[in-house]
Order: sequence, then structure tokens, then C-alpha cells
Amino acid sequence: MLQRLSVGLPFWGRCGRRLASTVPTNQAQLGEEEVSTTVQRIRAELAADKQKLKWRTPIGDRPEDWNSKLKLFSNSEQTSDFIVMMQRPIDLSPRSMRQWWDNRQERIERHMQQFIPERHKILGAELAAAHFILYRGGAAKFLNDPRWHRATEDGEFNLPNKFDPGYKVEALRCDNMVLYYEGLENLRCLDSLKFLSLHNVKTIDDWCLDRISGGGFSHLEVLDLSGTDITTNGLACLYRLPSLKLLILDDPKATLELELATAMLEEAMPALKVVGADVIHSQS
Repeated sequence: MLQRLSVGLPFWGRCGRRLASTVPTNQAQLGEEEVSTTVQRIRAELAADKQKLKWRTPIGDRPEDWNSKLKLFSNSEQTSDFIVMMQRPIDLSPRSMRQWWDNRQERIERHMQQFIPERHKILGAELAAAHFILYRGGAAKFLNDPRWHRATEDGEFNLPNKFDPGYKVEALRCDNMVLYYEGLENLRCLDSLKFLSLHNVKTIDDWCLDRISGGGFSHLEVLDLSGTDITTNGLACLYRLPSLKLLILDDPKATLELELATAMLEEAMPALKVVGADVIHSQS
């Protein structure tokens, strides 16, 4: 009898283990199915809620709306400029075509002047700023180098095409350039910059001056804003340039408002002196 029990126990042990192993597995599968069903239900409810939050389906996207083949050329953003343009009558006069071409060229140039992170990774902030300015007809001067680097008539210049820690920008001349707000982002992290001339850059306004003053030019000493579109509103942000010593404007006494603004600026920054452009450029 004992021998029969001893022989039968391993069999029941193996069966018990099999039963014990199969029961939790079936329960786990049922649990996963319940979880997946719950997730699907929650996703369906969220999709329905998002659909309810929409104000309405745009005209032209509904199945019952009539769609023209010209929809291929429509603007998906539907900005206010596009709506205004569509409401205007078609004008094919030479003046209108010229204005359209100038606006198109401006958009292209603004896009070309945008900040390119890859350029700064390869060249570094100093050389990247110098490449940007020289390519557009400006000039750059480096620390411990008396020469002004400029591009030739063919647009070529002799500067390293990869990072070199020995090049530190000390001065930049952007005279008579076409420099937009987007392009000023390329002038960043220039810790050694002491001189910046924006003489006759017609595209520089108060918004551009705000970006310049917040560019981290802690050692900038001379700033030439003659011939720009700066107003008294933009001069208020120059307090962020602690080392500024010389500010060049067209005529600091042109209006009573401008004279008062420059006087308050000189009072807030004792080391600063505001002079007219005729004093500086007549000597040069």
C-alpha cells in the first residue's frame, strides 16, 4: 500500500503543478483583455470629447460642401494677410507688380538671415557672426588684430571655416547693410565685442534695438545708430548695456522728446555720452 502511494504521489504532484500553472495564466489573459478593453473605451471617450470641443468643421471640409479644383492653391493657414489679399481686386499694374516682387524678395532675405544652429556648432559664435556680416557686405575686426576683414568683390574672404579659439570679434561694421530682425540672432555670445556700427541700416527699428540690447554684449562701448529708424521708445532699452560709453544718433536734439530721452539716458548711465552723427562721420 505504501509503495502504491509513493508511486502515485509524483504523478499527483506533477498534475498539481500543471493545474497551478494553468489557472493564473488564464486569469492574467483575462486581466489583459479587460485592460485593453478599458483603454480602448477611454480612448474612444477622449476622441468624442475632442470632437465636441471643436467649434465647427471649417467650410469646405464638410462632406456636403462644394470644393473647387482651385483649392489645391489655397492657403491652409488662413492668415489675415491672405484673407485681405483675397478681398482685394486683382491689380496687374507695374507699381503693384513691383511691390509684390519687393515683398517676395524681403521674405526670402528674412528667411536667409535666420539663425542656423549648425553654423554655430561648426564655426563657434565668434566666427559665425563674422561670416554672417562679411557675406552681406559688412566688416569685422578681431581682438589683437588691427586689420578690418572685408569680403572681395567676388564675395570671398579669408577666415577659418571651422572653430578657432584665437578669433574673438572686437568690432563689427554693418554700414548700409540690409539687416533684419531675424538676422540679429546670429550676433550672440560675443563677449569681446566693443564696437558696433549700424550706420544707415534702414531696417533697424525699436524692435531690433531691443534684441541688440538683450544680446548679452556686456563689453559694448560704442554703438552707432545714425541713419536707422530708431525712436525715443527704443532708446529706453539701452540701459541693459552697462559698458556703453558712446551712442551716435542722427541729431540728439532733433525734437524735445528725443532730447529729454537722451538726457535721462545719460543721467541713468553716467559713463555714456550721446553725440550727433555729424560730429563723428565728418571727422572720419
